[in-house]
This record gives sequence, C-alpha cells and structure tokens, in this order.
Amino acid sequence: MDSIKFGTSGWRGIIACDFTFDNVRRVAAAIASYVLKHEDAKRGVVIGYDTRFASDRAARVAAEVPLPALTQIPLQ
Repeated sequence: MDSIKFGTSGWRGIIACDFTFDNVRRVAAAIASYVLKHEDAKRGVVIGYDTRFASDRAARVAAEVPLPALTQIPLQ
C-alpha cells in the first residue's frame, strides 16, 4: 500500500495516480479513527472542498465512506 503525503497546502500527489477516490476513502477512514480516539466525536466533522479539480467529488466520496465509525460522527 502506497503512502499518502501531505504538505502545507494539503494532499501532495498526482491526480489519478496518488490522489484517487480509493485513497480518499483511506484518508476518511483514518480521520474517523483519529476523531473517535482523540477528539469529542459528538461535535462532528466538516467535510469541505475548494475549487481544485474533482474536489467536490472527493468530498462526496469521503462523506459516503461506509464505515461504522463514521456513523458515530455527525457530519456538520
């Protein structure tokens, strides 16, 4: 499994190579796990997007991750 890299402006990678919807799902699952372990999950999370290519679709994919952990975190 390839690593996912982040920099000061967010995700670092090539679209459709590193930045894929499968990797978006991996990141969403990792964030959900972190929130459940280290934050007040009842406060929820916000999934946003910007004007970059496929950003809106990536946000939708992240929000649709079918994980039991995500059902415990309200989306704001």
